[in-house]
Amino acid sequence: ARPPSERLAAAGAAGLVGLLARSLRLRIEGTEHVEPHWRAGRPVVYAVWHGRLLLLPWLYARLRRTRAGRPVAILASRSRDGALVSAYAARFGLAAVRGSSSRGGAPALRALLTAIRNGHDAAVAPDGPRGPAGVLRPGLVALASLAGADVVPLGVAARPAWRLHTWDRFLIPLPLARTAIVFGEPIAVAAAADRALAAKRVQAALEEITARAEALVRP
Repeated sequence: ARPPSERLAAAGAAGLVGLLARSLRLRIEGTEHVEPHWRAGRPVVYAVWHGRLLLLPWLYARLRRTRAGRPVAILASRSRDGALVSAYAARFGLAAVRGSSSRGGAPALRALLTAIRNGHDAAVAPDGPRGPAGVLRPGLVALASLAGADVVPLGVAARPAWRLHTWDRFLIPLPLARTAIVFGEPIAVAAAADRALAAKRVQAALEEITARAEALVRP
């Protein structure tokens, strides 16, 4: 069982994010790209830059009420912060597997791969946990290749918004902000794919979809 303080912190954070999200002028685009995967139960790995993660657990819970499909697993570190992330994600129905992608990524990769093989999709911040911001690390493409899963890039943007003074310039929309969440077209990564080339495709797709989200929130 989770410690009471951890449960309380997670419940408080989830409640605040839920209140914030309901105030936003939200626009969601591109779900038609991934709906065939949802209907068929085909695995995907969602990819979004680390600094734009805040709303995605809430979005998952919202979409989960209206569509079928596989549950989603995220990676949370084995630290105390990771325990809080895990508890926060659970408030929105997300599963969390524990592991570190910064201290030798193989155990974390295996944990997510097992989750996918057990019926989950995965959601990954491919520039996390320490950056550089907006630069794809190799684990995402390896995971998709081994799992036989397509990569779905996600773009998130909001104006006006706070940007924290962290390595990822973490984005927090202000109440009533124009906010866009955009699903890109799935990218197939074959088991025998050139992973360096596949990583360049995913990097370009993430840059493009993030730019699309930014364009949607401009005045």
